[in-house]
Amino acid sequence: MTGSEAEAEKEILGRITQMINQEKDLRDRLAGQGTDESAEHGRLARLEAELDQCWDLLRQRRARVAAGQDPEEAHARPTSQVEGYLS
Repeated sequence: MTGSEAEAEKEILGRITQMINQEKDLRDRLAGQGTDESAEHGRLARLEAELDQCWDLLRQRRARVAAGQDPEEAHARPTSQVEGYLS
């Protein structure tokens, strides 16, 4: 992995960490019932979808590196696609 590849992966992981923290905060607020639930549920759904996209992008990049391909050719896929994956 080159320096720029490592830096890109670090950036994606940093964003994932931020979103996980935001998700935890939202869930804590919802559990405390101290906020507008409908707005918070909407924010949480959007955050979860964006988080899924980031994880997907990270997996694509790692798979491309493992296959000897350029990880810069990986791209964020539409939410409709990553939300449809089976576990």
